Amino acid sequence: MFGLSELAVILIVVVVFLGIRKLPELTRSAGKAARIFKSEARALKEQDTPPRS
Repeated sequence: MFGLSELAVILIVVVVFLGIRKLPELTRSAGKAARIFKSEARALKEQDTPPRS
């Protein structure tokens, strides 16, 4: 899909566009969203598996 060079260019554009001051807030939000997504996916997986007897 994307190579390393394309991702680097996109990252540089995002940093320039958003500014360096917004970067920590953006990474914090992304980490929080990833944790929420992971916990929700785990909950769905546990809900779909039948209980073991």
